[in-house]
Amino acid sequence: MKKYIAKHDLVYNLLEEKYHQYNSLGFIETDPISIPHRFKKLQDIEIMAFWTAMLSWGNRKSIISSANKLAGWMDNAPHDFMLHYSETDLKKFLHFSHRTFNTTDTLYFIEFFKQYYRKHNTLEDAFARFLPAKSVHVESSLAGFHELFFSLEDAPLRTKKHIATPVRKSSCKRMNMFLRWMVRKDKSGVDFGLWKKIKPTQLLCPLDVHVDRVARKLGLIKRKQTDWLTVLELTENLRLFDPNDPVKYDFALFGIGVFE
Repeated sequence: MKKYIAKHDLVYNLLEEKYHQYNSLGFIETDPISIPHRFKKLQDIEIMAFWTAMLSWGNRKSIISSANKLAGWMDNAPHDFMLHYSETDLKKFLHFSHRTFNTTDTLYFIEFFKQYYRKHNTLEDAFARFLPAKSVHVESSLAGFHELFFSLEDAPLRTKKHIATPVRKSSCKRMNMFLRWMVRKDKSGVDFGLWKKIKPTQLLCPLDVHVDRVARKLGLIKRKQTDWLTVLELTENLRLFDPNDPVKYDFALFGIGVFE
């Protein structure tokens, strides 16, 4: 028992140290979160945070470059663009691609945002509406949002691979990262903390290859597979260290995995 407690304390101390090290404004510049940080308007932040998060796999410089290109084609006013664009304005997007994200996906994202923001003021409601008041975590939000996002007529089947859902047992790394950006708030100012209908306690840790590798070395993951249940296992273990804000340790796990 003493050995377990000692190991528990060592992991906690390491995570706290690295959380404070990497959860800083210096982290923003080379991270995809730098894209939504360019904007001040709520809806602009939502659109670019969501789109950037969905493009976030592979080289980070490439992710930032692709997201910057999208923002520039929308005259750096994405919300206004979604509400007022013409068919001619869409021509430039016919040449956009990022890894497997192609023209079909791009045009569907634009169509969804157009129809959604013509009826709603914030993307927060697209997630919060599916979250029962006493939910422990955001599983139902992610599943519900996926159904909503693809509820438009003629939604392309191929685009569904870019919006993960726990229904398919996916780890939903990019979706959980987007929610972290929008919900978490602390003094560092990295995450936005603009949404209030979802609580930091309900967030789940984004699980990419770096986080997965480090978490396993620290004994925070025992499950052999890397899937939705692995995300739940990791987040439950992180709650032992901070039940009010478990996902803050994403900074520590990611930072150790990428930079160390």
